[in-house]
Amino acid sequence: MYKKGIYTVTANEPLTPSVWRMTLEGDTQYLTRPGQFVNIEVEGLYLRRPISVCDYDERTLTLIYKVVGEGTARLSEMKTGEKLDLLTGLGNGFDPDAECRRPLLVGGGVGVPPLYNLAKKLIDKGRKVTVVLGFNTASEVFYEEEFRALSAEVFVTTADGTHGIKGFVTTAIAEKKPDFDYFYACGPLPMLRALSDATGDTPGELSFEERMGC
Repeated sequence: MYKKGIYTVTANEPLTPSVWRMTLEGDTQYLTRPGQFVNIEVEGLYLRRPISVCDYDERTLTLIYKVVGEGTARLSEMKTGEKLDLLTGLGNGFDPDAECRRPLLVGGGVGVPPLYNLAKKLIDKGRKVTVVLGFNTASEVFYEEEFRALSAEVFVTTADGTHGIKGFVTTAIAEKKPDFDYFYACGPLPMLRALSDATGDTPGELSFEERMGC
């Protein structure tokens, strides 16, 4: 079930040259699982913009988005106190109650944000969480320290080797050999395909991060 509502911008700041974090205040009761998304109405544009939810509590939600088009460019210009029309509670999200003790969370680029609230929930349940984050280059890396602050084991990869492990998320899994009995992943389709091969018969959940109207 989803809900339409008006939300107030309480913060909007860049994390990298192209990735922004926006915090909104409003009704979050229809956000029931980590990994869900919202659809944002951008004034003057016909299509709503889908943005994954990074974190939420009783009255606040945090969105992380990449500026890739007119809609997200306008979102980056929003100021504290301005209002946005949102549809919340969209998508199936991840199951934080899946049977596991040592979950592996894998995110690529803008597939990273949905894993943050999931990591919080899993750690609160006493799970031993390992996180692998994949980016193209050092200037695109974000939320590494936020995941570390949750007491998760964190590995970061960059395709060009300018930060962390050189290569892809599967490179980190092959090199570090994390001990896991379940995995959650969000990212582009090539990453998810490679990850499916790397994880073998281990059960898990995949979320395809596809660029829609931005």
